[in-house]
Amino acid sequence: MRTALTFLTAGAAAALSGCAALQADKAVRVATGLTSELVCSGTFISGLPPERSFDELVLTMPGMGLVGWALAYQVDRRHREVTASVAGGFTSRAAYREGLGCVLGPGGDTPAALPMPPLPAALVPDIAGPQVVAATPPALAAAVDRAFEAPGQRTRAIVVLHQGRVVAERYAEGIGPDTPLIGFSMTKSVLNALAGLLVRDGRLQLHQPVPLAAWAGGQDARHAITPDQLLRQVSGLDMPQANSGFDITAQIMFTEPDTAAAAARLPLAAAPGTRWNYSDGHYQLLSRVLRDAAGGGRADLPAYAARELFGPLGMRHASFNTDASGTPVGAFGLQASARDWARFGQLYLADGMAGGRRLLPAGWVRYSTTPTLDTGYGAGWWLNPPGEVPGWGIPWGLPHAPRDTFFARGYRGQFTIVVPSRQLVIVCLAAADMTPLHVAVADRLVADVLAALQP
Repeated sequence: MRTALTFLTAGAAAALSGCAALQADKAVRVATGLTSELVCSGTFISGLPPERSFDELVLTMPGMGLVGWALAYQVDRRHREVTASVAGGFTSRAAYREGLGCVLGPGGDTPAALPMPPLPAALVPDIAGPQVVAATPPALAAAVDRAFEAPGQRTRAIVVLHQGRVVAERYAEGIGPDTPLIGFSMTKSVLNALAGLLVRDGRLQLHQPVPLAAWAGGQDARHAITPDQLLRQVSGLDMPQANSGFDITAQIMFTEPDTAAAAARLPLAAAPGTRWNYSDGHYQLLSRVLRDAAGGGRADLPAYAARELFGPLGMRHASFNTDASGTPVGAFGLQASARDWARFGQLYLADGMAGGRRLLPAGWVRYSTTPTLDTGYGAGWWLNPPGEVPGWGIPWGLPHAPRDTFFARGYRGQFTIVVPSRQLVIVCLAAADMTPLHVAVADRLVADVLAALQP
């Protein structure tokens, strides 16, 4: 048992004093849900000590340290479960089950494991041997070391892939080339790939209304929302995201057993396609749509991803967490090794080709990296224009990277950066402080690597 603080300082205090007006009980359940899921993933998927995941990913969140007495977690290794509570209440539980990852909030029932079939053979040669690849020349090693040791970054892994081969990598203690780590919102870019594969197979139509029963019929204006609009985060649904615990998106992701059904109940705030709004809810809805297109069962989308994406690319350590309804947590729940993320980036660098075979449809990478409205966001990938994300205080892209750069970005400093003009993929996985610093670190890393690899 460990005790520490929730990032919802005000929420915890309000909940414990009976303040219902702020929905503080749900806010505190967000904290316990987040804690149980992250510690479960770190312990039973990454194989790290539970206190390390707690200290690096939970304790370092904003506000931690003021009510350290309130939040506690417990690991049950026999049943592969983690429970978290605040002052003995507001309990959340995440259970690891094969094929489902860490399932948050399964209630009284424990979901059964879903053994996955063996991965098919990779279509591409491996990007490195079993040993960690030491960086040469010295300037490249210095670039990696500088990013790894940046204050407040808590870097876990860096991989530099140049012309299809690893030319430099470094890992934190206890982490190596085969260690799966949570990618947070880089998962959204993987859902982009799964959408492309389903389009390729004729199972998904990008620009037709999403086939959700909750919106069926011409009387519901939400029926017009398309998979393209979910990918681009322009559905118009009223689901703001502030990562505070009081916002509806966080409450859906960490307190609802069926995340997609909860998101589908939200009303429209704008006409579909007219307003960009970054929200995990878009990708939970999309995950449900992709699950249905892949067959609808709990195992169908994870099995499809393994057969059609992870296996062909040699991503041998990639897996999803799922919610209690069996829908993969497509907003942030994919675990993969740093090399796996590099392999994934290489697919987009190669315009959707792997080993001479077209995986993604022709034109899919161009579609994915076409700006949405007047933003620096494509369809599940971030682009590299000048300017800042409104209200976030961070740039859309990486100012010192070439303009053709695009990247997957995740909470707390996760990046898979693709630079087509230099045949380069850079992966950086971290547990960074919640400041714009992690963007500056990634930007400097790209600039330094480019300088070190000058022809």
